[in-house]
Amino acid sequence: MMGRTITEKILAAHAGREAVTPGELLSVQIDLALANDITAPIAIEVFESAGVETVFDADRIALVPDHFVPNKDIRSAEQVQVMRRFAARYGIKHFFELGRMGIEHVLLPEQGLVLPGEIVIGADSHTCTDGALGAFATGVGSTDIAAAMVTGEVWFKVPQSMKFTYKSRCRPWVTGKDLILYTIGDIGVDGATYRAMEFTGEAIEALSVSERMTMCNMAVEAGAKSGIVAPDQKTRDYVQKRATRPFQVYESDPDAEYVQERVYDASGIELQVACPHLPDNTRAVQEVGTVAVDQVVIGSCTNGRIEDLRMAAAVLKGRKVDPKVRLIVIPGSPTVYRQAMEEGLFDIILDAQGIISPPTCGPCLGGFMGILGPGEKAVATTNRNFVGRMGHPSSEVYLAGPAVAAASAVLGRVAGPEEL
Repeated sequence: MMGRTITEKILAAHAGREAVTPGELLSVQIDLALANDITAPIAIEVFESAGVETVFDADRIALVPDHFVPNKDIRSAEQVQVMRRFAARYGIKHFFELGRMGIEHVLLPEQGLVLPGEIVIGADSHTCTDGALGAFATGVGSTDIAAAMVTGEVWFKVPQSMKFTYKSRCRPWVTGKDLILYTIGDIGVDGATYRAMEFTGEAIEALSVSERMTMCNMAVEAGAKSGIVAPDQKTRDYVQKRATRPFQVYESDPDAEYVQERVYDASGIELQVACPHLPDNTRAVQEVGTVAVDQVVIGSCTNGRIEDLRMAAAVLKGRKVDPKVRLIVIPGSPTVYRQAMEEGLFDIILDAQGIISPPTCGPCLGGFMGILGPGEKAVATTNRNFVGRMGHPSSEVYLAGPAVAAASAVLGRVAGPEEL
């Protein structure tokens, strides 16, 4: 039998098969189904219309209200009410009420609810974040979540796999965010459509689990079905102290077949910025030119973890945000929030005259907590910069990592930390 990729092995195991072939359709058992305050109410409506009395497994459903919370208006309050009542009725253990709630793709791995070798589906496109732990994780529609809550199954077309190898080590300040922005800039926003992006190489091994999550998070921005990193000792160290159930580790065979392979020298990749209005409109920060900014957002499911806040604070320490700039920092979960507070990061941010938000997706999707007005420009550590993504259709979003975001806040224009 020819070699198989990690993605093919996970899908085969969950379909009760010895092997699967890219392109074939199969039904698989899932390990976790996720929905948020935008997508869960739709799934719940479909679920209840089916007339079933129970969910397939109350411990394998996670409901996370994170997009419009704390509730910004009556409609968002009603959406969370739907989730709250459903969780109470069906005994959903993993409903995360305000105070325990974090951004779903920061919170669930942190809580040990996502493990290597699992299949995780979420009614949110950035569910692919969880591939950083060696899981097959992907976004699906709300109706798929409804069906999965009934049956514990979902169907997929087995994706082809693309292999991305990053040789050598990253430069100072350069993180997984820069690697993935550079990659998307290279292959385009449709360069991995319905494929599994497998990240490997010395540079990936050197990345923290947090940075690997950032890379897998943005696989969908290249059109991918999933992003994945084979588990190593860093992965095991991360999950073993959190795991709520046993797990199986998989890795690709040396002779596994890929539809495409790309090799990058990570030491040659500079700090990246994705300019409006697509994540593949990337260039090195020094090539952006003079772009004055009105707002900087540091947070989101892409870069809202403690390492991101530490990097931003390292740039901000002893400095002030440009008086024409609004700096908004959003820790991704209560755990990240507390850790940042205890490490003194909040003091640095507040001394710099930034503002700290409770955990929420907030401005990333133009929700609230930092909407852009007409013509305003923002640097954000988020994942999308489409027209009107963060507010008014004439506003602009420049995507970057936490070091560039923090430096831009201080200098009042798109800039890297070396300029400080």
